[in-house]
Amino acid sequence: MSETPASEPTHLSPRQVWILTLASAVVTANAYYIHPIIARVAEDFEVSSSTIGLVPAMNQLALALGIFLLLPLGDRYSNRTLTAIFVAGQFTSIAVMTFAFDFRLFLIGSTALGFVTIAPYLLPTYASKRVDPSELGKVTAILTTGIIAGILSARAGAGVIAEYFGWRTVYYVATGLMFVVAIVLPFSMDRREQVTANEDGTSYGQLIYSMIPMIGRFPEIIASGAIQGLNFGIFISIWLGLGLHLTSPEMGYGVDVVGYLALFAIVNLVTTPRFGAWADRIGARKARLYVAVFQLIGVSLFFVFGYNLWLLIIPILITNIFGPVIDVTGRMTFLNEPPEVRTRLMTIYIVFMFVGGGLASWAGTSAYDVWGWTGNATLALMMSITVLILCLLSQRWFGQSEPQ
Repeated sequence: MSETPASEPTHLSPRQVWILTLASAVVTANAYYIHPIIARVAEDFEVSSSTIGLVPAMNQLALALGIFLLLPLGDRYSNRTLTAIFVAGQFTSIAVMTFAFDFRLFLIGSTALGFVTIAPYLLPTYASKRVDPSELGKVTAILTTGIIAGILSARAGAGVIAEYFGWRTVYYVATGLMFVVAIVLPFSMDRREQVTANEDGTSYGQLIYSMIPMIGRFPEIIASGAIQGLNFGIFISIWLGLGLHLTSPEMGYGVDVVGYLALFAIVNLVTTPRFGAWADRIGARKARLYVAVFQLIGVSLFFVFGYNLWLLIIPILITNIFGPVIDVTGRMTFLNEPPEVRTRLMTIYIVFMFVGGGLASWAGTSAYDVWGWTGNATLALMMSITVLILCLLSQRWFGQSEPQ
């Protein structure tokens, strides 16, 4: 049974927001170290491109399952306690990956890691209960920037470290960072919680089942989740494809080059918070539709510029600027709902997101295995067209959301 706090939690200070943002970066990064080094890991374990694709695919699908089964607990129990447990689980799982010398054990560690990577998705709902509604888009964007920074650091750092020190060193560093976060993060979170006391005797099963009628109450969560699932799938498939394509004999680059290209994503550390504030002003759905148009332009250029390293920078910049904004605006469509349902709505949204990412991980590496870069880029283009169509339909179905 949860305890009802004696006093309401205070609003987050800017310093607290940035602590949560840094923690989000570290705990998110674990799933993305594999992107630039995927070819090297495959070579070391002597597996094919489609087989190594199981590592990110199972990680993402396990994350979707973990979110479905575990994240709803955030509406009932202390976010701080749950975060501490899940972060400790991440530390253990990535340590297994670090010291695994058998592909099956490495795959098991990655899958377990995905199942307990819940903290990045508890933290936005934790923060949303501690900010003024007029700043929801801004704070959501800042936390999303932490996730982006984690992905950026993982992809850029892993490529460079693996090129000079070997891919396993990447996981030694990751294990050390997770140890620090597992110790520090719980002490940085407010002990006072706005959680619902279990006075009605609701069981865990009933709590999970409660998400089904919630879909009927908030039908837009399906549209927002599907859009983000496809959007995230584009990101995953493109970067796994680049990791295989650029290090192939045809292109002949090292994994450090993949990491250097990932550094261009640093631009969205500046642009994403600004776009979040812009979405606060014009409304989430309208902003998402505009951004989806530019996302499609960027993805189409991967197909055209895929064999020129310098021209690839153009679509990388475009998709790294606009892709995260689709996520931010998608979250804004439900994070202004009553606090007691936000975690479960986030659960539904993130499950869609990582099912999309998991399926695209396998589909993207398999498409590359059969058709090379052309197949990978074509898959991403088809998903981007679908995203734009769904954004347009969502605008028509649900109307224009009011600025916060």
